[in-house]
Amino acid sequence: MDKLTSTTRRITTTLFVTQSLASAGYIAIIAVNAIIGAELSGNAALAGLPSTLMLGGATAVAYPAGRFMQRFGRRPGLALGFFAGMVGMLVNGASVVWDSFGLFLLGLLILGMARGTTDQSRYAAADAVPMSQRARAISTVVLAGTVGAVCGPALVGPLSQFARALGLAELSGPMFGSSALFALGGLLILLLLHPDPHTLAIQRGTDVGPAAQPTVGGSSMIVVLRQPLARVALASMAFGQLVMVLVMSVTSLHMHHHNHGLGDISLVISAHTLGMFGLSAVSGILADRIFRPLATVLGALLLIAGSLVAPLSLLTPWLALALFLIGLGWNFCYIAGSSLLADALEPSERGRIQGASELLVNLASASGSFCSGFVLASFSYGWLCTLGALIALALLLTTLVQTRQPQPHPIEV
Repeated sequence: MDKLTSTTRRITTTLFVTQSLASAGYIAIIAVNAIIGAELSGNAALAGLPSTLMLGGATAVAYPAGRFMQRFGRRPGLALGFFAGMVGMLVNGASVVWDSFGLFLLGLLILGMARGTTDQSRYAAADAVPMSQRARAISTVVLAGTVGAVCGPALVGPLSQFARALGLAELSGPMFGSSALFALGGLLILLLLHPDPHTLAIQRGTDVGPAAQPTVGGSSMIVVLRQPLARVALASMAFGQLVMVLVMSVTSLHMHHHNHGLGDISLVISAHTLGMFGLSAVSGILADRIFRPLATVLGALLLIAGSLVAPLSLLTPWLALALFLIGLGWNFCYIAGSSLLADALEPSERGRIQGASELLVNLASASGSFCSGFVLASFSYGWLCTLGALIALALLLTTLVQTRQPQPHPIEV
């Protein structure tokens, strides 16, 4: 038992450290992507293209990455994701040095594919531990986002100055520096992520929730969606992501339109980031100790509260509270949904189905990002937040209805 505890602790620590490195790298370049996109293209209207390409790459690779990890294991799959991130960063750095917009777009696509893979680290953490500790393990990996949120922006200035000292284009610094973070992450995965979490999950094959139904050859997504708790898991992650992105994406623009300075906007976004990542340990413990769908219910209620509070006042503390609640609601939905999906799947089929679920989550994120600007421009911030509250209400009702459905008993094989 002691050996198992030390092994799982090493695996979850490795995943936390490597995800912190990845998060810092992603956030460091997100801070300058729009600037580089506008400068290299010569068209400010294309400043939003970088984030769109990264999201497209993540969506495209999520399912294949899940299938790869199911067949070959979490360690080689995640290592490939980190090394892809290293390559993407190097390509982006070269694009700035060589003033090539096309090369920049290629690098962003590769980075998106890397993110679609490395974001599945939380499922590796879930594989490594017993079901009773699954949400806490996932929350540890999600908590790594806090490190990225703090360290990522802080890296931009020093790395830019270092590049300038070497005679390179200033904005290439964050790219080349972040490539080193991804390379280190990939090496740590190869050296320390053993035994493979997927192997541990197979060995602990009976450690599944009551919704899991072993099938010969594995289940399709359609079969999985026949399970009420699996539907709750997917709805929790997808709807939570949709509401969070929908409101968060344009809040800074809403504040700018009402003469808030950058200091006020930064404070509100910081409160939102704190809600998303800072209390992950708390939400993980709660999700493990209570019925997981109850954590989704709590998350949906927080999303509703934040969406309703946000348009009521233009005061900075009020908006900070609203965005904090939305971030925390997303956190509960994300961790509870990820844990519940792992509970509902046999180890032999988790990688493939979890990859498909990542695809759905990325599509939800893309939808929220795409629609938010149109809703704000065509109607108002108040109507946009009302839409967010209605989506969260749909999640709440879905969870309550589905958890009242009879749960299937595992099939004896």
